[in-house]
Amino acid sequence: MCWKTLLLLLLCYDAQASVSHRWSRAMLFPAAHRPKRSSPLPLNPVLQSSLEEVELLYEFLLAELDISPDLQISIKDEELSSLRKASDFRIICNDVIPKSIPDIRRLSASLSSNPGVLKKEDFERTALTLAYTAYRTALSQGHQKDVWAQSLLSLFQALRHDLLRSSGPRVSP
Repeated sequence: MCWKTLLLLLLCYDAQASVSHRWSRAMLFPAAHRPKRSSPLPLNPVLQSSLEEVELLYEFLLAELDISPDLQISIKDEELSSLRKASDFRIICNDVIPKSIPDIRRLSASLSSNPGVLKKEDFERTALTLAYTAYRTALSQGHQKDVWAQSLLSLFQALRHDLLRSSGPRVSP
């Protein structure tokens, strides 16, 4: 019985390893690879490609964000909002990251079954989804707060697990 299980796991691993990496990335954030015709969204947008842009992303997240009733995210600070990267930030937050509980749970499940380390754009989008989920958790009440909190915890655990995997074999999860 043990060898049958081992053989099945080996086949599953081999099948998973043979899936192209492009397809795997598209499965985490499908909207990044299928922009709407009316959206100025470029194919697979990325915010952080340098240390300065990482710091700018941090400033965006520290600045006061406005989330409208129709879940559109914008930066309240006019100076930050006028930057070109702020436009990319709004596009990613409004068109790419998931905003509903089922979509966030689907992302968490995909992240937990991801065998490798996340690409920087997937990590960035997952971190932005985590920030959005934290915001929604803070605004929710009762049962909805518990549902959002569970989603927040799942995303946090997925990011933590990815960071532990990327830090090398000396750290055990």
